[in-house]
Amino acid sequence: MEQSELDVIQHALAILDSHLKTKGVALQSPATVRAFLRLELEREESEVFAVLFLDTRHRLIEFVRMFNGTIDSAAVYPREIVKTGLALNAAALIICHNHPSGDSTPSHQDRQLTVRLKDALALVSIRLLDHLVIGHGEVTSFAEMDWI
Repeated sequence: MEQSELDVIQHALAILDSHLKTKGVALQSPATVRAFLRLELEREESEVFAVLFLDTRHRLIEFVRMFNGTIDSAAVYPREIVKTGLALNAAALIICHNHPSGDSTPSHQDRQLTVRLKDALALVSIRLLDHLVIGHGEVTSFAEMDWI
């Protein structure tokens, strides 16, 4: 990839990031969230697990890359997500990770992790709104699949 292409991607990320973080604007556009996450995670060569921490009106507090893994997995620690959510005073969150293979089909482990995280977050009154899996040119939403 040429430097000019990288500059365009960085500029696009900055624009999307500013739209996501605009005070008073809730994350009402799934397309904007998907575009932001695709730009952030789609080209990663190893799995990255990240979290969008949200306030009570579903406005972005912070996007955090929490765990880095290998080409086909990442160790995710629910305790660390809960701890960060409490520290940021988050009311809700969206979890996401990429599949370096390019196939956004969630694995059985992805589904099990989502249930564990949802249960752990519920104990401290943080809602899990969605789990997005980013592939190459595609994003799979657990909420859209009625898995959350």
